[in-house]
This record gives sequence, C-alpha cells and structure tokens, in this order.
Amino acid sequence: MSGVIHLVTEIPGPRSRALLARRSRAVPRGVPAVTPIAIVHAEGSVITDADGNHLIDFAGGIGVVNSGHRHPEVVQAVRMQLDRFAHVGFPVSTYEPYVELAERLNQITPGSHPKRTFLVNSGAEAVENAVKVARYYTGRQAVVCFEHGFHGRTNLALALTSKVFPYKQGFGPFAPEVYRIPFPYCYRCAERQKGASKEAGACCMGNRAKLEQIFADTADPDSVAAIIMELQLGEGGFIPAPPEYVTALAAFARDHGILFIVDEIQTGFGRTGRLFASEHYGLVPDIMVMAKSLGGGLPLAAITGRADVLESCHVGGLGGTYGGNPLACAAALAVLKVMETEAIPSRSARMGERIRSRFSQWAAHHTCIGDVRGLGAMIGMELVERDTQAPDPALTQRFLSAALERGVILLSAGTYGNTVRVLAPLTTPDAILEEGLDAMEQALKSVAS
Repeated sequence: MSGVIHLVTEIPGPRSRALLARRSRAVPRGVPAVTPIAIVHAEGSVITDADGNHLIDFAGGIGVVNSGHRHPEVVQAVRMQLDRFAHVGFPVSTYEPYVELAERLNQITPGSHPKRTFLVNSGAEAVENAVKVARYYTGRQAVVCFEHGFHGRTNLALALTSKVFPYKQGFGPFAPEVYRIPFPYCYRCAERQKGASKEAGACCMGNRAKLEQIFADTADPDSVAAIIMELQLGEGGFIPAPPEYVTALAAFARDHGILFIVDEIQTGFGRTGRLFASEHYGLVPDIMVMAKSLGGGLPLAAITGRADVLESCHVGGLGGTYGGNPLACAAALAVLKVMETEAIPSRSARMGERIRSRFSQWAAHHTCIGDVRGLGAMIGMELVERDTQAPDPALTQRFLSAALERGVILLSAGTYGNTVRVLAPLTTPDAILEEGLDAMEQALKSVAS
C-alpha cells in the first residue's frame, strides 16, 4: 500500500463503541484504552477499525512492529513453525529456533567478546532477570537507575521505574536497594539554570567529579551491582543522553566493578537509526535487554551479555515455562533477516530526518513546541505553555485527539505526559509517512491557534 485513501468517518463508530462497552464489563478499568477504537485488521503501517476507518499507525503497537504489521516473512516463518510444534518448554527439550536466535543475538549485539543469551516473555521479565544475574555475579545488592526511566510493571521493574502516576501509585512496597540518580534531561536543566545552553551536554555534568558527587549522595559504588539505563528514554519522554555523559558513566562503572545494563527494549532493532542505540555511543554493555520489536508482534524478550556474567548462575537459576516460545523465536529470526535485507536501520535514519525536519518547521511557528529531540526515527516533540515553558499535558491530549480525528494514531510520553512521540513502523512508505505528518500538522494548527 503506497498511500492511504482516508475513509475516516465517525470515531469511535458504533462497532467500536459496542466492543468498548463489552470491554468495560469484562476488563478492569486499570488497563487503559488510549484510543476509543476497536481494531480488526493491520497491514504494514495502516490499521482498519471495526467501522471501516483506515488509520495511519504512528504508535506501532507501542514500538513493537518496527518491521511493520504482518510482515510477509514474519507471517510465513510463524506458519512454518506452527506446522512443526508450538510449545515444548525450552528447559525441558532443546529446539533449534531458540538456539539459533541466541547465536544471532550474540553475534549482532555490540562487542566481539564471548556472549550468552537467554529468552523470556516481556521487557519487564528481561529487566528483572538482568538485575538478578548482576547481583549473583557481583555479590552486591544495590542497583542504580535514573529519573524519568521506565523499565516495566513487575515489582522490581516498577521499583526501577521513575514515574509515579499511573505506574506506581498505590502499588508499593517496592523492591529495596534501588537508588535513583538524575538523567541528563538537558531541555529542563537549561530552564533551571539561567543562561545555560540547551545544547545536549551543556547542563548534564557528564564528568567524573560530578558522578563521584552524585554517588556520594546516593549509594556506595562498591555496593552497587549494576547501573541500568535507557540511552534514550522511551516512556520518559524520548530524551537521548549526551554521549559524553554515557562515556563518563561507563568508565565510572567499569572502575568500580559495576555492571552496565543497557535497556534497549524500545530503542532496539533499528528504531534509533542503528540496530541498537548503543552503537551511537560506541558502548559495549555488560548486559543488554531487548524486547518489543524483537518478536515482530509476538511476545519475546532477550537478555544478552558477557559470557562470564551469564554463565555465573547455577543450573536451574534461570528459565521459565514460556520463555523463547518456538513461534516467537521463528518470528524473531525473520525480523532480524528483514532488518538486514531491507536495511531497516538506514530507513529509520532517513525517516527520522524527515520527521525531525517537519517537527522543527512546526516549532518555528508554534511556541507551544518547546523541544524537538531524538535519535533516528525515535523522535518526540515536547509541548509546553507558551509563556512559562511549563509542561502542557492538556494541550498534548487535545493534539492526540485531533490527530486521531484525522486518521493518525499517536501516543504521548514523558513524566509530565507532554511529549508527542512517533513509533511508526520503520517500513512505512514515504507517501504514508507524509500523509501522517500532514494530518499531524493540521491537528497542531487546530489546537495551537
């Protein structure tokens, strides 16, 4: 499909409303419904709802379908595997798709050192296992994470997550020995420090002395098992860390025997214009956690890291019933093939240039856009109050609604809920990308005037 003929009529239409009513009687209200639509089909980067509306998907299943909805190679791989077997349990019986995927991830993740990979079901599960392994290997208990970070909704992952509402409110107590330090959120730092430049790194204090001070106020480095970091925040607002900060932090961790865990759950598999965000930083993590687009729509996550670290755990210490499901592994192998044969990271870089250019043009005419930022096609714009530059989540929600009315599905992000993020499939044709951006521009004009 090279372009979309918009057939958006009523949103939500009667069929969507009927299913939403059934949902309200069957599903707890704590599970959000960000858009009031019911989906019946998805192909590439276009979604069809129950009422026949065609919508451009700039949410991408929350960053899960970098290779596009129902990519033919992924569909074929899953069907072929289903003809063989769907589940036996990898801890019980070994099968090739799991082993082959582990081999591929060991090969393509940064670093030429010996690695090991094991597979689980979700990003939160990957995070929990990475921390568990780090504690086992180092014999230390403490874990350092970042303000504005998001690492999942299970107990330890939730302890590592920064945003209180809606993720943490009322769900404590959380896992102990978790310490949070500032993330280099340079746009907001510059506003607090009069005269500071808004350029990345100008206010981020990425030097050894500052890191020593931060840890002196927070946690004894010699008690820290791991630092876990999103190199570009996902749910936290699409904020990339300055390279000099990451370099200084990695050196600090290495000097103190602290494992560096990089969370590539949302940044991975081409989203930032490289296969992994770590490549932008010349960083070789001790452990990397991946999920979302790895499975092409099937639930799958991976923990890949130094062989000596992952081999340290005793037999039976790692595993799970469904981790590395054969169907999901087959899908992931197809996704990795597509990433290579279709040069998806390069496509992402080009897509990101176009999105950034359009966002920057809008920012020149609309003072409600306070910041445009991101790596590759992982681009966000922060919406603010014109006079104070304070976060404006209400305007953000009006913008998302206006975009949906024009046929584009978007998501917000950020601790303050005021960043509009684009997670479109990286296979999105240029014509559909432009149509989606045009609709966004119309939506912005309608709410910012």
